[in-house]
Amino acid sequence: SYTLHLILTCGSTSSSCKMPAGSDRFLLQSQMTDLLYTEKGLVTSLKEYIRQEENRLEQVKEWADKLDSLTITATQDPEGFLGHPVNAFKLMKRLNSEWADLESLVLKDTANGFISNLTAQRQFFPTDEDQTGAAKALLRLQDTYQLSANTISNGDLPGVVHKSRMTVADCFELGKIAYSEADYYHTELWMAQALTQLDEGEESTIDKVSVMDYLNYAIYQQGELERALELTKRMLKLDPNHQRANGNLKYFEFQLEKQRKAEAEKKEQEDKKREKKVLDKREAQRKRSKDPLPERKKYEMLCRGEGVKLTPRRQSRLFCRYFDNNRNPQLLLAPVKQEDEWDRPRIVRYHDIISDSEIKTVKEMAKPRLRRATISNPTTGVLETAPYRISKSAWLSGYEHSTIEKINQRIEDITGLEMDTAEELQVANYGVGGQYEPHFDFGRKDEPDAFKELGTGNRIATWLFYMSDVSAGGATVFPDVGAAVWPKKGTAVFWYNLFASGEGDYSTRHAACPVLVGNKWVSNKWIHERGQEFRRPCEMSENE
Repeated sequence: SYTLHLILTCGSTSSSCKMPAGSDRFLLQSQMTDLLYTEKGLVTSLKEYIRQEENRLEQVKEWADKLDSLTITATQDPEGFLGHPVNAFKLMKRLNSEWADLESLVLKDTANGFISNLTAQRQFFPTDEDQTGAAKALLRLQDTYQLSANTISNGDLPGVVHKSRMTVADCFELGKIAYSEADYYHTELWMAQALTQLDEGEESTIDKVSVMDYLNYAIYQQGELERALELTKRMLKLDPNHQRANGNLKYFEFQLEKQRKAEAEKKEQEDKKREKKVLDKREAQRKRSKDPLPERKKYEMLCRGEGVKLTPRRQSRLFCRYFDNNRNPQLLLAPVKQEDEWDRPRIVRYHDIISDSEIKTVKEMAKPRLRRATISNPTTGVLETAPYRISKSAWLSGYEHSTIEKINQRIEDITGLEMDTAEELQVANYGVGGQYEPHFDFGRKDEPDAFKELGTGNRIATWLFYMSDVSAGGATVFPDVGAAVWPKKGTAVFWYNLFASGEGDYSTRHAACPVLVGNKWVSNKWIHERGQEFRRPCEMSENE
């Protein structure tokens, strides 16, 4: 019998796609901006070394010139540059992998000044996990926004300022990371892209046979024997002595012949049962047509701007107005601009509700404190990290700065709700591929201890500031009702999580879509039940 020779190794990337909560590492946009300046400093140090030994180290000089032009461009607009997910991935790849290769080259000679600088900076470099996280972000964006590998590789993303093309080596590395997670679908996509770019004549240190080796295995794992056989034959034309390919050729031919014999034996029986199968298929299709669309599918469609369920009649009932909250003294002379975003659940947007200077203050206060964002454990009520919430957040109190106190008072004036029992202002930054998958803000009946530690009851309402524009992606979507709200700097949206009866409004289940291009800053206020007894009286009907 034939044995299968298809075991590959993938290098140093060892992070798992399904990590336990808390182990998913990624870098904040502002931290990656610092890395750009770190990289620029390293280039400067490297060029000083090159001036001393230019004739002997021409190869190193070419490397430095390439990075010099890149970092000059990048540092002119760091956030815009890093808003392109390919630039972020390539920054991780350079600092984690390629600078290490350069260090080995320089160590062959006396270069104490440069090596000392590089060694000192290495403590700030991203790790294998960070590079893997950046790769996963690209794959997540590819799926959510239905982008082809070629589109991403060419850098053809909406709203892009700093267009960046991926090399064969970049595509190959992304494919290897997918392979290490047993994600053969994405392995095939990115190895095929690497092979296409090689076929088009791109020069690379990666050879076609190495790419085909991974591609072959990914195709085989997805059950496509004939394609795997054809690719194996192509490999052997390039390298007739390739041991694994020769073994696979025999194995695939044997398996295909076995498959054909089995199919021939079943053909007669299948012909007899064909009519019944057609009927069964129709019945299955009929049942499937009644099945609701899976939440993940609805979520991704809304993120792409598809599947919004607002009829013209319902749209005609949404209005804009100047709002003073029943003649609140703070709003009488300067009512706020209120716009209806959705009817059920009622979601309203407030325009020009936070100034650029206030946003700057909030971001400056938050940046040093940003940590991995947490969720409330539904069983224990304890805050913890989760793999489906990918952002970093910080909490700001009113007593720390007058700006935060003013913001809290503004929310109270507009909503009419008590802020003393609300949670602190949470500031969140969503960088490359940052997202928060569908969730409820309030605690459900099966989560009696969701906010027990706070002692302020359930989350009655959510106020969400948008503190940046986002070039592409980053919408707040409500999959159950087909609503999508897009980020707009200086605005805020508000909705109630609970009915007046205190029962949860399950239609408020929402998600933060992945940021495709740009950098998303938001801040939110979760308002609790305690203190609202006379501000929002309880109703008798469960759904009032």
